[in-house]
Amino acid sequence: MTIRPFTPATLPMLALALVAPAMLGACATTPPVDVTRFSALERLNLADRGTVQIVTPDAPGGSLMLEPWRAAVAAELSQAGYTPTSRADSAQVAEIFVRRDTMRAERRRSPVSVGVGGSTGGYGSGVGVGVGIDLSGPPPEQVSNELSVVIRDRASGESVWEGRADQYVKAKSGLADAATAAQRLAAALFADFPGEPSETYTVKD
Repeated sequence: MTIRPFTPATLPMLALALVAPAMLGACATTPPVDVTRFSALERLNLADRGTVQIVTPDAPGGSLMLEPWRAAVAAELSQAGYTPTSRADSAQVAEIFVRRDTMRAERRRSPVSVGVGGSTGGYGSGVGVGVGIDLSGPPPEQVSNELSVVIRDRASGESVWEGRADQYVKAKSGLADAATAAQRLAAALFADFPGEPSETYTVKD
């Protein structure tokens, strides 16, 4: 077996080998989902948790883009004891609102930096110029997905429960897909339904 000594030329390769696993681990981390929700437990406990109609006030005529979100909310409501229906005579109405934004962060510092250093006396004295080039490229695009749900008693129109869940992910990540985002945000939003009268929490995988 040949043992090669460390040299200046091998140090960058060693640094890359040490950093690469950490980078992969960071990439594998799933961004958290932030949830805020409120409930009127008195009215909620008295309400009929039978049938519930899911409506989208922002798109009264319906939209295919919202279908993954409607399906995800319907699945969670079913697990919570409701019976989703398309009928307009249901005991409850669940209003869902979806917001999706794409954003790109701008790099503030220059991609090229120049440093000048000097030394006096001793071996190798002189002035040196160092040029550092940032090759990391521009920050990746981010996608913000937000799901809000309000459950109302149909007879009175009063809100008995409402909540909001949001998550920021890289635009090229599979988590940015509408169906995937809808399932994850809905699951986080309805965890341990109905929850406390007022609470804010974060869901991490």
